Amino acid sequence: MNALVKNLLENQTKDKIQKPNCQTRSGRSLLAFYLQTKFKQIINHDKKSDKQLIIDYKKDFLDNFTDRLINRPEDRILIALSGESASGKSTICKKISECIEKLNLPITILSADNYFKDISHLIEKYGNFDLLRDAGYDVDSPDNFDLDLLREDVLKLQKGNDILSPEYLVNGTGKSKPKSIPVKSQKIIIIEGMCSIYEKVSDIFDIKVYIDLNDTERKERFLKRAAKRNQDQENALKHWEYIKLAGKKYLIPNKEKCDIIINGECDLEYFSHMVEYINLITNNFYED
Repeated sequence: MNALVKNLLENQTKDKIQKPNCQTRSGRSLLAFYLQTKFKQIINHDKKSDKQLIIDYKKDFLDNFTDRLINRPEDRILIALSGESASGKSTICKKISECIEKLNLPITILSADNYFKDISHLIEKYGNFDLLRDAGYDVDSPDNFDLDLLREDVLKLQKGNDILSPEYLVNGTGKSKPKSIPVKSQKIIIIEGMCSIYEKVSDIFDIKVYIDLNDTERKERFLKRAAKRNQDQENALKHWEYIKLAGKKYLIPNKEKCDIIINGECDLEYFSHMVEYINLITNNFYED
């Protein structure tokens, strides 16, 4: 285990506090102050790490987030996790899923890619996705996501209602199956995908996280992934050029909206231990 995180975990287990009464505003204010203190501690320790997880964060982020906890305690916590293609979104969500299982965390992960609109009629017309792309179809455009439905579903989850999300089939058919995936509303809901920070939906999230990674590393990851999927290298390179331009057009301009920028090269074991620590500090209470 990373020595910095090990030290945090050991110290935290010795430092339990009496659980505030979150039914009262004063109790929630006390909890907010406690969380602010601990998250600042995380940030300070992370700065000492070999591969820093948190690259940057908005200075008013903690105040805004804890104000939300005080004033709307009944709402689920909504987290957007975005970034350019091959930046590490799916890999990080896989690690979070492992932590959910290990620690029994009340977290739901919803893939926003399932809100791609059905393009099966276009696939049939052009023959396959690559030919459709070559004809100028801009897959990552906000117009090609059902952002109205995504917003509606996420707001239902926020209020504690389970949903059935669509399922976009990744088998090359371009089909989308409506109301296909059961999604449970839990205490924390992570919406993973580039479109989670697009204009129509970005304002509903309590925390917006952007995974940042340089083009050289992303290209290497993208081509390795394409090879595993038996994609032709020439076509993979052509698609890489498309997603690089799409990222500059649709993702980079929205990056400034995000509350936290994290390092796409962060060590995954270190990331897992940070999740474990965050879980510990949010549950480190005793009751009379």
